[in-house]
Formats: sequence, structure tokens, C-alpha cells
Amino acid sequence: MADDEREQAVQAAVDGEMRLLDPEVRAVRARVLELLDPEFIEFGASGRRWDVESVLAVTSGGSVSAETPVKVTDMSGAVLAPGVVHLTYFADHQGRRTWRSSLWRLTETGWRMYFHQGTVTG
Repeated sequence: MADDEREQAVQAAVDGEMRLLDPEVRAVRARVLELLDPEFIEFGASGRRWDVESVLAVTSGGSVSAETPVKVTDMSGAVLAPGVVHLTYFADHQGRRTWRSSLWRLTETGWRMYFHQGTVTG
């Protein structure tokens, strides 16, 4: 895989990650579904296990104004294999700082988040 292909793959995953963190995107079920793999699993910072339906239950309620933006720092990505990107970053949200890790995979419909984990950093 050429360097420019790797950069494009990482950038596609970063773009998807940032879209999923956007309150306006999260408020629309169809937009969230475009970004989550049907087999998506998350181990949240709370210790809870999430899947597509449980994420949609809390994100697509339509209340954009109540959700504050997430501040992202130290985002980095690596291509693990063709069509698979691993992202890591810090997220600051409502006074809580978490270390986040996501796996994105390329599907017939584009890049989708396959796995996500958040760990509170203290």
C-alpha cells in the first residue's frame, strides 16, 4: 500500500470519527447509521457495552442543543491492513477526559466504525 493510500485511508477514518462526534450528525439516525458498521461494538468509558441500536437510542433523539461539542486532541491513525484503520485520541467532554480508540473498516458503502473504546484518564 502506497503512502498516499495510507494517508487517504487514515484521513477517511478521521473524517468519519469527527462526524460521529458532531452533535448535529448524532441527532440524525440515518447519518449515524452511515458511519457505524452493522457489527459495531463499543466498550464505553462507563464500562457499558454498546451496539448500533443502543447507540442510536441515546444519540438520535433529536436534541442537538443539549449536547456540548467534544474537544479532540492528539488524534493519530495507522493502517493495520488494507481497509482497516486504527485511530487513537483524547476527548474532553463536559469535564471528563477519555483516551479513545477506534477501528474503522472499508465496506462497500464506505468507511464505517467497527469498534470503539473509551477509557477515563483521571
